[in-house]
Amino acid sequence: MTLTPLDRESGSPAAPAPGPLPRRTPLLRLPEARWAAAALAALLTGLVLDLAGAPPATWWSCYAVCYAAGGWQPARDGLAALREKSLDVDLLMVAAALGAAAIGQPLEGALLIVIFATSGALEAYATQRTADSVRGLLDLAPQSATRLRPGGGEETVPAVVLAPGDVVLVRPGERIGADGIVTEGSTEVQQASITGEPLPVPRATGDEVFAGSLNGTGALRVRVSRAARESVIARIAALVEEASEAKAPRQLFIERIEQRYAVGMVAATLAVFTVPLALGADLSSALLRAMTFMIVASPCAVVLATMPPLLAAIANAGRHGVLIKSAAVMERLGTVDRVVFDKTGTLTEGTPRLEEIRPLPDGPARERLLALAAAAEQASEHPLGRAVREAAEDLPPAVATGFRSAPGHGVSALVGGVLVEVTRPGRQPAAEAAGAVAELEEAGLTTAVVSLDGTPAGVLGFSDRLRPEAPDSVRRLTALTGSAPVLLTGDHARAAAGIASRTGITEVRAALLPHEKAETVADLERRGHRVLAVGDGVNDAPALAAAHTGLAMGRGGADLTLETADAVLVRNRLDAVPAVVELSRRARRLVTQNLVIAGGAIIVLVTWDLVGHLPLPLGVAGHEGSTVLVALNGLRLLRRSAWPEHGPDRVGN
Repeated sequence: MTLTPLDRESGSPAAPAPGPLPRRTPLLRLPEARWAAAALAALLTGLVLDLAGAPPATWWSCYAVCYAAGGWQPARDGLAALREKSLDVDLLMVAAALGAAAIGQPLEGALLIVIFATSGALEAYATQRTADSVRGLLDLAPQSATRLRPGGGEETVPAVVLAPGDVVLVRPGERIGADGIVTEGSTEVQQASITGEPLPVPRATGDEVFAGSLNGTGALRVRVSRAARESVIARIAALVEEASEAKAPRQLFIERIEQRYAVGMVAATLAVFTVPLALGADLSSALLRAMTFMIVASPCAVVLATMPPLLAAIANAGRHGVLIKSAAVMERLGTVDRVVFDKTGTLTEGTPRLEEIRPLPDGPARERLLALAAAAEQASEHPLGRAVREAAEDLPPAVATGFRSAPGHGVSALVGGVLVEVTRPGRQPAAEAAGAVAELEEAGLTTAVVSLDGTPAGVLGFSDRLRPEAPDSVRRLTALTGSAPVLLTGDHARAAAGIASRTGITEVRAALLPHEKAETVADLERRGHRVLAVGDGVNDAPALAAAHTGLAMGRGGADLTLETADAVLVRNRLDAVPAVVELSRRARRLVTQNLVIAGGAIIVLVTWDLVGHLPLPLGVAGHEGSTVLVALNGLRLLRRSAWPEHGPDRVGN
């Protein structure tokens, strides 16, 4: 029995209410469920006719219909696998059922087919529910949008054809068709399903909006900033596909040994049949014992032990704004024993404010210094760059060319023929700026030096707010992993120490360049730790790649970081980090439970069949019952209550 891949047909897109519950596919809409129902109906009809004393041809015909309805698909799949020189357990189950019919026990064989088909239907339903749970996010994106023509007028176009630079009109109550920047209008936007804000957020000219979010009472003109395939919704779709295709290490191990096990099981079945026959047993009883052995020794439940819990955990995490890229990542998250955090944009809100502007004696006036710095930062993705631009909003804009960014160092550009550089002070600031840098850093501010044509001209001082959930998240991760997280930052030591003391972090590595962050993570890995790295900027990408598992802050996170990370926090809630680690541990515990259930059932039933006399119907019920139990056990993680609640008493080991 193999795990059905996630169905990627999303159906007709809908526009559900904000924060919708995922739509559930009715059980009988699944073809596996319909065939199982048909097999059950044929079995019951045949049983009634048999008990009523009807002619054998009538109830034999009903049982034949049962065999065909419930067994054609696994038989087809099994024969296809056999042509590829692979022995599928599904084919062995059909062979066992046909063997039971051949020795005059069609009811027992039909019962095997029905239970086998029913477990397959439940398996398909479990997988479909996992897909439905995440698809609630995907269905938010509208199919069409109103695009404004450059020469005037408007046209309705498919949302997928929108390209960066297009301007779309979003009327009150409509869903926004693409990620973009508001160029005209003001409103409130409900984007809870994408970013997690529980209340509508105000949006006006210059603000970013996301595809699929619901417009309020105002009309907006939005300039598209990302193609449809690059929007937040599209990234979610891509991550879901990756998660459904990738398999966990334990699942891969099970599949590697499944073929050898199946071949060994066939050999053992032949031995169970031929040895008693050689010792004088009659043909019917020997064949019945062999068919029973083949059924109860089948590893169906073992094959299903791993993926349902992990896929259910991925779906539950997706509903809470944590996108896991594969089942392997979900399994790895539960093994981490050390966490490293970036500071700006991760432990802090990532929206620093420019608090101080200190021109140096030979530098320009404050306003001129700020205008030059803002021009140089115009194309920067860094939070400090955004803070500089916001502080200079009321100043006449300057034109910059030749923009360059050096992650961990700063930016440079030509502004009016002057080379303007906005850089971190480094471990030894230039002598002209050292005094101002030391004074601002002593006050706990993050600093940047503005240089003109290579000469320091001023120092900027920034402050950033700590995320309110950061202290509790650090405490919960400490309890889960057994060690306090580590703070890795490119900021200076005093600013880093202030954030660390307010969150409960005791180990701080400050003034690190991107490659030094990665080296620190690699060193922790070499010392035997399994590291979870959490960050948001381009300078965090090397550390995320070096870690056992990398987790990116998705909202505002750099594209490189999102591609490098193994998981993404779409809603930027830091308390989701300990929650998803704990969810992974619960999934791993369920996998272990499932393997114990499956292995225990096989051992008990095989021993009973070899040592005593195990009736075929009881063997069928025991084997398929354990398979159904394993599948349903994995579904437990789809419940909303399976997501670990935030709070001081909710941390488990």
